Order: sequence, then C-alpha cells, then structure tokens
Amino acid sequence: MSAKVEFTVFTKPWKDVPLPELASFVKALGFDGVELPVRPGFQVTPENVAKGLRAAGRILADCGLKIGTVAGPTDEPTIAACAEVGVPIIRICVPIPAETDYLTAIADCQRRWDALVPLLDKYGVAIGIQNHCGRSITHAMHLRHAIGKYDPKHLCAVWDAAHNALQGENADLALDVVWSHLRVVNLKNAYWRRAPAREGQPAEWEIHWTGGREGIANWPGVARELMKRDYEGDVCLTAEYSDKQRVDRLIAEDIEFAKSLFA
Repeated sequence: MSAKVEFTVFTKPWKDVPLPELASFVKALGFDGVELPVRPGFQVTPENVAKGLRAAGRILADCGLKIGTVAGPTDEPTIAACAEVGVPIIRICVPIPAETDYLTAIADCQRRWDALVPLLDKYGVAIGIQNHCGRSITHAMHLRHAIGKYDPKHLCAVWDAAHNALQGENADLALDVVWSHLRVVNLKNAYWRRAPAREGQPAEWEIHWTGGREGIANWPGVARELMKRDYEGDVCLTAEYSDKQRVDRLIAEDIEFAKSLFA
C-alpha cells in the first residue's frame, strides 16, 4: 500500500456510540482516522466544539487514530478548535439555493470565504469544498471555478468519486481539473434506480447507496489514477448506505476493498 495515503471514515452513522467505543470500532476495522461530524446531536456539537474536539482528539489518539477532517461550521470557534487539536480541514458542501442562480451563489460564497481567509491563515486550517449531487457544486469544473483563485492551504477540494459518477463525469478528467487544489478524496458508491412508477407520469429516478464494488463509481480506476499522480492525502470512506441495517458489514467490506486497490 502506498504510504502516501491514509484511510479515514466519516462517523456520521454512529452518532449515538460513545467515543471510546467508536474509536475501538474504527481502529479494529483498519482505519487510520476519522472524519468527525461537529453537528447538533453528535458526540461533538458546535456549542461545545473547543472542549468536545479536544476530548475527542485524546480518545481517538489513544487508539492510534487521527481526526483527518471535521464536517461542521466554518466559524472562528470551530476553526480555532481544529487548530488546537491539529485537524487540518473542515469539509463542507455548497448548495445552490433554488431562488439564486449559480454565478450569484458562488459570488456570495466567495465573499464569505474572502472574509475567512485571514482566520484560516492565522490558524493554519483549510475549508474543504466537496462536490455533491443535485442543486449544489456538483462537477469538477464547479469546484475549480469556485475555489481556483484561492491557495489550497485556505480553500481546497474534497473530491467525491460517487457524486462525480452520479453526475456522469469521468474520474480522470475530473481529477485533471481539481488536481491543483485536491487534499481529500471521498470514496463511496451508488447507482441510479427507477423509482416506483406512477401511472401516466414520467419516469423518476433515485439514488441507491451501496458497497464499493457495486456502484457506478469505478473505485479501481480512481485508485489507479491517484497512484499514477502520486496522490498524498486522506481517502475518506463516507459510510453512506441505503441499507441502514448493514452499515457495519458494508464498511468492513469497503475498507478491505479500498486498501487492496492501493496495495
């Protein structure tokens, strides 16, 4: 396995599991660290981010795990807490409001990011923008357009292979576009399936989240592209599955599969 890649897991599915138990579980699966939600109702909340993230960092470190990224707010208390614990990136997605056109929405985002750059520079923390399906920053060129003017130590790309595939974009071309700013790669998998038909209505389609071997994102191809380019950074398995009863089994299978691809 390439020593340049470390594997993290987004711990969103295990919001009710105490952190010591969660850390032991993640370590036993074979991960190097986590992406930790900082959200209401999770182990670390926005209101308690300084104390909570500090405690989480200690618990995870005791199991030999790092916090590679957090998924949470981009305010100063969260940025400062990340800096204290050594978390380099706060990951966010960027929805495009229904009442706003794309260019206006991105200009609004950039004004907010411009104001955050001094804080990001002060604390040594980056905001990672992830592509997502739907009315969001979706394609690689969206990512490049939104963050290309920034230093990746401030604004970086979190490229998601599954959302990329669901949008019909080739992985190699997408990586060409975001490469200069890429710091995290998300691996999950999915496919479109036809929703139950309604008589006389046009077909509708829905996303089914599945295991890494089963969806339309070509994990082996993604791994080859990353190794060819000497990628250095986290590969985060986001543990998103439509079958909520099989999450533990599927994530165990997926980390084994992902590690084999980078061997």
